[in-house]
Amino acid sequence: MLLVGGGTVAAAKLDGLLAAGALVTVVAPDIRPELQQAGVVLQRRPFDDGDVDGMWWVVAAAPPEVNRRVQAAAEARRLFVNAVDDPAHASAYLGGVVRRDDVAVAISTGGRAPALAGLLREAIDTLLPADLDAWMAAADTARQHWKQQGVPMEHRRPRLLQVLNEIYDKKK
Repeated sequence: MLLVGGGTVAAAKLDGLLAAGALVTVVAPDIRPELQQAGVVLQRRPFDDGDVDGMWWVVAAAPPEVNRRVQAAAEARRLFVNAVDDPAHASAYLGGVVRRDDVAVAISTGGRAPALAGLLREAIDTLLPADLDAWMAAADTARQHWKQQGVPMEHRRPRLLQVLNEIYDKKK
């Protein structure tokens, strides 16, 4: 996938792209040091329309005039573009995502208010329990038992709440 831009906005998007398993090519004249990571190909130069050839996803995190060129090149090749904080030059929008202990929570404003999505992401992150990994382990174990026992889906949620409460009962 292609990431156009080498500044702080591009750097903020990189970890999520790598976490999703993307092999990332960064194209920008100036590239921040934090973009130099394993799995990332850096090309220190201005964007060229041909940079989108062979890509399946494009993120434009550059000034609006560059994002406009990226959008035009991608559109000509029927590719989606996420233009960060620039909805006028985007054909796809990404929400804010909280990822912790195999749990992902996504928030989207449809590209209208990226800063609001970011604030909501930060707020939700503070609300998630610190021991979310214990919640995941308990839920995984319980699910395996319920599948073996043939417990119907509609009965599992209340039972899961009991299982999670037991985590805290044991800590008392």
